[in-house]
Amino acid sequence: MRGTEGPQKFCRFSIDGRTYNGTLRGTMIDIAEGDLLTGFSGMRMSCPLSRVKLMTPLAPNKVWCVGRNYAGHVRELEHELPEEPLIFIKPVTSIVGTGDLVRIPDWAGRIDYEGELAVVIGRKCRRVSESEALSYVAGYSCFNDVTARDLQNKDGQWTRAKGFDTFAPFGPVVLLTERMPDGAGITTRLNGNVVQRDVFSSMIFPVSRIISHISRFATLEPGDVIATGTPEGVGRVSPEDRVEIEIDGIGVLSNPFIADI
Repeated sequence: MRGTEGPQKFCRFSIDGRTYNGTLRGTMIDIAEGDLLTGFSGMRMSCPLSRVKLMTPLAPNKVWCVGRNYAGHVRELEHELPEEPLIFIKPVTSIVGTGDLVRIPDWAGRIDYEGELAVVIGRKCRRVSESEALSYVAGYSCFNDVTARDLQNKDGQWTRAKGFDTFAPFGPVVLLTERMPDGAGITTRLNGNVVQRDVFSSMIFPVSRIISHISRFATLEPGDVIATGTPEGVGRVSPEDRVEIEIDGIGVLSNPFIADI
């Protein structure tokens, strides 16, 4: 690929009815041959970002999620601090890309946004230590763990509340690095207003601990995505709202919400 400063930003996009892989370079996308997990190389062809529709940067095999991983969020929901990472799974049918619609069922009660850092696994790993866990990371992206809060409280488990179609916006790119920069953080905006802001060093369980923990009971495979938990400030989202999740060094995941009728 063309020379860039810092890690590359891998993406998938469609233009003129065809799907391509590439790397984002400012307002241009350099088209690539190959893919994120098996390797890619440049084709010496570029196109303006304004001409394309960004898709999810990959189609995940599994979507692992971490609950209650920031102390502020634990307090706002009036729960106890977890002793170990609290893990659940979202179905891959919940995944949508940046710009895609998130559909709100009118019967599901309160629906919340939850801005999160997503980790993309690059190599198969099982029973890995915390010290080696980051070597299995392909990169990082933005994630919105949309949640039907009333159903979550009613059910006592989270599959239905977090598993609706379109309830897992993911993207817009994957920042290809094993470790996020020191001091990097996340900002969530609801209709342009900041509602969440924190740094990843505030996580109760860091990325290395999360990967090691999951790999003790389940094999992590290339293309698995791990959403690492949301900071304080979750709140209700309604039809006609727009949620933007911005992560330092990655970009903005932006999705409009509509009524599912």
